[in-house]
Amino acid sequence: MNARLFAGKKWVPVLLDREAGPADRPSPARRPLFAVSRVHLEALSTGLGLWQHARGAKPDPRFGYCTDDVARSIVVDVMQSRELGWAAVDPSVRRSLLFLRAAFNRASGRFLNFRDADGRWLDAGASEDCHARAIAALAAVMVELPGTELADGARDLFCEALPAAMSFGAMRAISAALMACDSVCRAGLASEAQPAFDQLATHLVLTFGDPAAEWPWPEPILTYENAVVPHSLIAAGLRLDQPALLATGCSVLDWLIDVQVGDSGQFSPIGNKRWWRRGDERSRFDQQPIEAAALMSAAAAAFRATGRGRYLEAAEAAYGWFLGDNDLGVPLANPATGGCHDGLTPDGPNENQGAESTLMWLIALEEMRELRRSTGSDLKPVVVAEPQRDAAPRP
Repeated sequence: MNARLFAGKKWVPVLLDREAGPADRPSPARRPLFAVSRVHLEALSTGLGLWQHARGAKPDPRFGYCTDDVARSIVVDVMQSRELGWAAVDPSVRRSLLFLRAAFNRASGRFLNFRDADGRWLDAGASEDCHARAIAALAAVMVELPGTELADGARDLFCEALPAAMSFGAMRAISAALMACDSVCRAGLASEAQPAFDQLATHLVLTFGDPAAEWPWPEPILTYENAVVPHSLIAAGLRLDQPALLATGCSVLDWLIDVQVGDSGQFSPIGNKRWWRRGDERSRFDQQPIEAAALMSAAAAAFRATGRGRYLEAAEAAYGWFLGDNDLGVPLANPATGGCHDGLTPDGPNENQGAESTLMWLIALEEMRELRRSTGSDLKPVVVAEPQRDAAPRP
């Protein structure tokens, strides 16, 4: 099956369908769903934000807060509200929106990122990734609560922050901002987001060459959160009604799925010790929760777009990684508390349970809950006891 891919200023044919990988690869076991637990998330939370780091399960205030994590926590709150009801997350969302408003520098149009334990801002501007995550968080509120004062406030800040995204050069930041715009457009707010979506999509498409190449990645090294890029191409293909973009996104995602498989067929994400430079051996450790969550989300989107069973299997494999279906056979997530270890090292899980890893697990759990419901294969959540804990330190 052939389609056309916009490459530079020419339309060239590309192969759309790729086989699902090794025929003897076992289907991943379906791990159970779990009831929502906010124990560890609340332990990391203060009246100001969310501590970045932890020592084991104990929050470590020395490293303060970052806008990245606060933005992600809004996405988690929105997703969990579908199980818990909005009242359970409303205080958290309001606190996080205040954080984002304080982080936004209207003079530069950019967000600040790092904030110390006393609330002082520590840098002049956030990374492009951080800015894109803040936009995505604002979009989540706009989509979930249309017509409310929370959504109106998020919309105002979204519109102020969006112009800076037009100058992004980082591929992952472009991808995350594009998907935020897509969600806003799907919610009926295209006037705010469609022009930005079109510009971001054009920028992203022009970075890709031949998706059927042996190394289809536009960069010479694979690093972090790679699957967000094909995920955004899939979103662009659907919104712009361009099958070639959808095909490109799926082809690149197929490649990421195929190259991140362990000896026993388990999901084995690229480690961040050395990443994976083209022509070299890929790094096996330290594997990060953000990789599993990003691939799972992209695979779920690809399944919804194509109905191909291999994407369901890939999503299940990435979800299972958190629960022990990984290279060492050890769980990273603690469903009883909602916490998650920061990574998988050669010696086992990194004992620290920081904000990013915890939020990645909580997103993965809710993503899988929604995916199984959409396929009519929902499993009744497993109820796990929540351990007692000491109150979190407050600034």
